[in-house]
Amino acid sequence: MDGPARTPTTRLFLALWPEPDVRHLLSEWRDAWTWPAGAAPVQADKLHLTLHFLGSLPSDRLPQLLDGFAVPFEPFRVDLTRAALWHNGIAVLEPTLTPPALAALHARLSDALGALGLQPETRRYRPHVTMARRAAGATVPADGAPIVWDVRGYALVASENGVYTVLRAYA
Repeated sequence: MDGPARTPTTRLFLALWPEPDVRHLLSEWRDAWTWPAGAAPVQADKLHLTLHFLGSLPSDRLPQLLDGFAVPFEPFRVDLTRAALWHNGIAVLEPTLTPPALAALHARLSDALGALGLQPETRRYRPHVTMARRAAGATVPADGAPIVWDVRGYALVASENGVYTVLRAYA
């Protein structure tokens, strides 16, 4: 006997999605690390800076979400300057300072989440680009040239079976 039909869901996140030149520079930083056996470096086409992770949401809400995440946006610059290995084995590239415009965008999107009946993350926001997971024991590269990222927008992205798809780019 079949159980109740499952509502289709889509795994979503909001992110700064890099242009090809920035993605190339991020890949070079990722490749400067020495990874231990078992580490999972992030593929170049998946490198991004997460604004909010939404998790799996009912797919029939997508039209509402696509419109609900359109918030005021002003272009800004983020300088990714510091490679770090976090205590949980996550290797990251992060800014030394969070640009005020990035913090403001994160806050506006938090408000949009609330307006859509979704709960924003309660932890303090730490902007970063994940270079690898399961990277405990990796060798952090020496300081390199900062990545100067002129951010012109953000995106709502779906993750399905390891494939990331930008559903809408906002500028």
